[in-house]
Amino acid sequence: MNVLRLCRYLCAALLLLLGASFLSSSSQAAESDNPAKATFAGGCFWCMEEASDSVPGVLSVTSGYTGGQIPNPSYAQVSAGQTGHTEAIEVLYDPAKVSYSKLLEVFWHNIDPLTPNAQFCDHGSQYRSGIFYHNDAQQKLAEESRQALTDSKRFNAPIVTEIVMASMFYAAEEYHQDYYKKNPLRYKFYKLNCGRAQRLTEIWGKS
Repeated sequence: MNVLRLCRYLCAALLLLLGASFLSSSSQAAESDNPAKATFAGGCFWCMEEASDSVPGVLSVTSGYTGGQIPNPSYAQVSAGQTGHTEAIEVLYDPAKVSYSKLLEVFWHNIDPLTPNAQFCDHGSQYRSGIFYHNDAQQKLAEESRQALTDSKRFNAPIVTEIVMASMFYAAEEYHQDYYKKNPLRYKFYKLNCGRAQRLTEIWGKS
């Protein structure tokens, strides 16, 4: 009788463990199935895409346009500076693996936050830097991160990166997606000649 009762207890404990494991797996799957979204602008979206792609927890990065008035703009329209849009990236990420604060850190260290309406060799409002928040929590973290940089006194000029509510994001033409992978030589030539790495080192240091 005692043996039978012991078997029942063991079976019950095993079922509880299996149930907890199943719930944990289901919760992780749910998090992956419902990624969070972040939108940033830092000049050439090819370069911003490369910088974000390598962050653990980032699921995908899409190059595109946002912040303007013209629906479904083309690259030619945006680059002409007549749409109000800026080149940007839309990042889908797993918040269980990477925080929005970490994405902000990556963003800041890959842009020039001191030059208005330009990033490196690219000039015009279509290359302005910006953080486009999707909810109150993102807005708070973005504004706190900008204030922390201001309070650090590391810059001799004001930070001009805008922080505004996200609006419609339009994916860029397919040939722009993963450009740094599809055209590595052309991409490296552009990045070098644009002086991006040199300016980033000047602003943020070699780290």
